[in-house]
Amino acid sequence: MSYLLTTLTKKIEIDSMIRDTIDKVLVLRFGRDSDPVCLLLDDVICKSAREVSKFASVALVDIDSEDVGVYVKYFDITFIPSTIFFFNAHHMKMDSGTADHTKWVGAFQQKQDFIDVVEAIFRGAMKGKLIVNCPVPPERIPRYHLLYKDV
Repeated sequence: MSYLLTTLTKKIEIDSMIRDTIDKVLVLRFGRDSDPVCLLLDDVICKSAREVSKFASVALVDIDSEDVGVYVKYFDITFIPSTIFFFNAHHMKMDSGTADHTKWVGAFQQKQDFIDVVEAIFRGAMKGKLIVNCPVPPERIPRYHLLYKDV
């Protein structure tokens, strides 16, 4: 399904997408096209892209590209897929009950979960918020454990 969505492979493409997306939520999925969980997330995003098109733009970012390493390091993308949200070039955060509020790690289980998250971020951003509460029930939020190295 990733062939149906815009794929960004260069830093300059990501920069211009973040900068040029105005009054819409920008959804960037960082991952690989060969990863099965990424393909599952791509399927959910592709099926719901039409429903969120009035208030969101979606793009995929290939983390194996050389230029993208700056963003992978900056957003600390260690688990894939990781989904990051922007609104008017501001990084939007979401409190989903996990340790990391900066991104959604893992796939959305249902199409409606993705739509609800993007809509919540859009509504919060329109009110001037930089962090919003996650509308997805806790049992449908992917769980992972952070391991700290050399602390």
